[in-house]
Amino acid sequence: MSSDLTLTIAVIAGSGALAQWLAWRLRWPSIVLMMGAGLILGPIWAFLAGTPLLDPSIAFGDYLRPMIAMAVAVILFEGGITLNFRELRDASVPVRRIVFLGFPIGWGLTTLALHALAGLALDLSAMIAALLTTTGPTVVLPLLRQAKLPGRVSSVLKWEGIVNDPIGALAAVFVFEAARQSALGHAWHAAAGYLVLGALIGAGLGFLFGFGLSQAFRRGWAPEPMKAPLVLASVLVCFASADALASETGLVAVTVFGLVVANSRLASIEEMRRFKEGIAAILVASVFVVLAAALAPAELGQLGWPHYAFIFTFMLLVRPVTVFLSMIGSGLSLKETGFIALIGPRGVVAAAAAGHLAASLVAAGREDAALLAPLVFLTIFITVFGCGFAVAPLARLLGLSQTGPDSLLLVGANPWSLGLADALKAQDIPVTIADTSWRRLRAARLAGHDVYFGEILSETADWKLQVSRFSALLAATPNDAYNALVCVDYAPELGRSRVFQLSGFDGPPDQDTDPRAIAYTARGRTLIHRGRGYDSLNRDWWSGWRFRATKLSETYTLDDCLADADAGSDLVLARRPNGTFAMLGPGKTPPEAPGTLIIRFAPPETDEAKPVDQP
Repeated sequence: MSSDLTLTIAVIAGSGALAQWLAWRLRWPSIVLMMGAGLILGPIWAFLAGTPLLDPSIAFGDYLRPMIAMAVAVILFEGGITLNFRELRDASVPVRRIVFLGFPIGWGLTTLALHALAGLALDLSAMIAALLTTTGPTVVLPLLRQAKLPGRVSSVLKWEGIVNDPIGALAAVFVFEAARQSALGHAWHAAAGYLVLGALIGAGLGFLFGFGLSQAFRRGWAPEPMKAPLVLASVLVCFASADALASETGLVAVTVFGLVVANSRLASIEEMRRFKEGIAAILVASVFVVLAAALAPAELGQLGWPHYAFIFTFMLLVRPVTVFLSMIGSGLSLKETGFIALIGPRGVVAAAAAGHLAASLVAAGREDAALLAPLVFLTIFITVFGCGFAVAPLARLLGLSQTGPDSLLLVGANPWSLGLADALKAQDIPVTIADTSWRRLRAARLAGHDVYFGEILSETADWKLQVSRFSALLAATPNDAYNALVCVDYAPELGRSRVFQLSGFDGPPDQDTDPRAIAYTARGRTLIHRGRGYDSLNRDWWSGWRFRATKLSETYTLDDCLADADAGSDLVLARRPNGTFAMLGPGKTPPEAPGTLIIRFAPPETDEAKPVDQP
């Protein structure tokens, strides 16, 4: 029996991870593939073979729902620690409106649509509407990374998904309790009092946990290796404690917990975020696989055309009307409001709460509640599928997407880096130059380059630069340790294979194995080979070396170009025919396809011996 359970867990984790990897390779929405994996292993396999390959309800029994609840708690906390109040500088009014006006308006309109189109009882319609009115971090955050949206739109969607998620669950519980109290002959006001009390308990407990943990870390009461595990344990304890005091308040507690920690200015907040991101990624994948696999074909077969009519009315009418009404006078442009109105995928909290409430209502004699779980799940699937494939094209159509040609972030303004920026600009490769000195940036500004004045490691840079729009980073200051620090700081977001640095000094050819150099785990990838650092590159610049652009062709191949490079040139960057580029560090061979453009740093004699661009 234990071996079967082990295999089930392995199948869930493996299929979820595979779905995320395929989504990355195919550039598809990851949530769609996760749900697809669950449907294939569950209801689709059962339809074809008679029994599902994966049946979580049998494998985990009564432990399934507590496990899902704990996973959702960690996911919501991970979303909460990304909510920094500094993000609200430009988006505070839209966020307040989408939270305090958008939710009640959407709840009311969705209730009416369910009652009128799907023919559900009014109380059941209100319960489902409360769950469906909110988006969720499990689906919104991956879409934001995919679309590369500007800060204000991204902040509104992120805050809506994380803050409204527990509110929707609480509202659904309120309707559930009101219906139960009415069935018992009690006044529904008791349910309203329960809702308010539960929200206060959850928020208060989350604040206490967040404040206590922040103080403990700030005063040094926890060793560094224990901080991340201690945070995870605290999240689970906070969630379970709040839920024990008042049902469904654990989600409020962990969201407030994360919000307090995110705004406590802890030095170790980034390490905690990265730790939680890794855990949340596998939990999100596992939860969606489990929820999709748990559906039975008979449940999905209960849904008819009225339910599909509701779903599309909900997506194309209710959501847009809700957003436009709540955003009147918010300061958002019409394009920004329209984008938010059409992007509203529903998340895992709705699916998890729907299954729990449906089972309780059916057990209480409400057979019509059996539709709750399949209807909510189908709505989640269609909204995620539609929004997942529409988010990037819609952002480009409205002019909101920051996608475009691959862009380079160049840290450090000096003659060598400015020469590289000029060469890239001449080939239509976008580049941003960052430096802490207006004087050093003067030449870049006069040349028409995009510049960032300020400390690249500051929180302001995180907010203003919007690093997701860059494809690579090159740290080119004279300080080797500073270059390494910049690369280590930006590696988690850009990827370690995309952060490069110049050495601040001329050293051995392979500094990765030099015991006297900064360890390779604490630095970026070296860009220039042969041990050449900042000093020698800038000295060569003043000696007449320049950046040359050479395009490969059928007659001038990569071998010809490498032969020229061996004569003294340094290969720096290669742009592929499709417009993407790759930095050429030591040991990295440029693409061979004709049409590839190679940027090299060449001495004067190389330029005289071989014409460039017309080899």
